[in-house]
Parts: sequence; structure tokens; C-alpha cells
Amino acid sequence: METLESVLTRRSAPRLAAPAPNDLELLALVEAAMSAPDHGRLLPWRLVSLRGGERERLGRRLAAGAGDDAQARARAAAKPLRAPLLVAIVLSPVEHPKIPRWEQLAAATAVVSTLSLLLHDRGYASIWRTGPATEDAGVRTLHGLGAGEQLLGWLYVGTASGATPPRPRSDPGRYLTALSGLGSGAAGEGGE
Repeated sequence: METLESVLTRRSAPRLAAPAPNDLELLALVEAAMSAPDHGRLLPWRLVSLRGGERERLGRRLAAGAGDDAQARARAAAKPLRAPLLVAIVLSPVEHPKIPRWEQLAAATAVVSTLSLLLHDRGYASIWRTGPATEDAGVRTLHGLGAGEQLLGWLYVGTASGATPPRPRSDPGRYLTALSGLGSGAAGEGGE
């Protein structure tokens, strides 16, 4: 697949089924995704794969945090079973005098975005899911999060099951302007 075509056709796929990439294929894709922009090459992130019974363990933890309503607990327990592979995204910021946390968050996000494009290019599909469970103490423990680490959610990975609607196109001209078109007297300029 051509790069531009891959970027233009990638969509988040809410319905996923087997197959998903095996461990070796996933490792190769993560290695390629590591080429994403990362100021200082700090690699301020890590990924945790969950398959089979590991997804069920996560489901039990999500159910435990869902309150007393039996239906809510059942829905929470089923969430990790929506895909054959989940990849937990963990921000692991590194103390650095010149590279702030927000840049490290951007690097982690760039890796996940690149990984989702690479998965799409290989014929797989994915969707990045988040939510309040990322802050749950039991979920954090299950993923082995240390002090200062942040769970950014899970990339659900598999093969698209059913049609994924095309993304509506926006006018890129609304989001790209030239500095010369912004006028004069911007903040920070000497003025009259």
C-alpha cells in the first residue's frame, strides 16, 4: 500500500475479530513505529500486549471498578474481549532539563499513531480506547505501572469485522494558514 493511501484509508475500527498480528509480527511493527518523532530519543513510553486470558483478567478488573450494577459489571468485563489483541499504551516520562513532559506525551502518541498506520498497511485494523479505567488503581497495578507512569488507554487490534464508514473529509484550508496571512501586530512583536 502506498503511504498516502494508507494514511487516507486508515480508520478506527470498532468491531474487530481474529486474526491479529502474532508476537513476532507485532514486535517488528513496534520496531518500525519507533521511527516516529521523539525529541532526544528518550523513548518515554512502553507498550504492554494482552491476549487470551490476559484480556479476561483485565475484564475482571474493569468489572470490579464498575460498581454494584450487574449489567454495568458485565459490560465492563466484556470490553477487553472486543479484539483478539490489546496493546496498553503507557507514558513513561523521563526527567530531562530540556524536554518537557508534553513533548514526551507527543512522542508516545506519535508511536501509537505510526503503529496504527503500520497495522493498517499490513491488513489489520485498530481503535484506540480510553476512559476512566485508565486511572483505576487495580488496572494500573495489573499493567505494572510505576510512579509517574500514565496509562493512555489501549490500542485494540485485530481484523475489521464489518464495514468501517468512510471518514468525512474536512477542508484542509481551514486548518493550514501561512504566517504572512495572519496579519501584523501579533503578540510578542514590537508595535506602535
